[in-house]
Amino acid sequence: MTDPKQQKSNNALSLGRMIENTKENIEEAEISMEFASPEEHDNLEEKNARRRRAVDKMEKQMRDEAAFRARKKSFE
Repeated sequence: MTDPKQQKSNNALSLGRMIENTKENIEEAEISMEFASPEEHDNLEEKNARRRRAVDKMEKQMRDEAAFRARKKSFE
């Protein structure tokens, strides 16, 4: 069975990697837009908007987990 503290740490690392990958995908899509047809350009803009919302949610989740750990540690 996995140690809960280790699992939380792994979650934070996973979230960090997911955020970084998503930001890279946004950048790559922005470069692709320069060469895309108008329809593809619109699709990439919509996809990047969804990606940005996802990044915002993942960053909020990381902040929430950090705050939870800080509160929990203050009771130890």
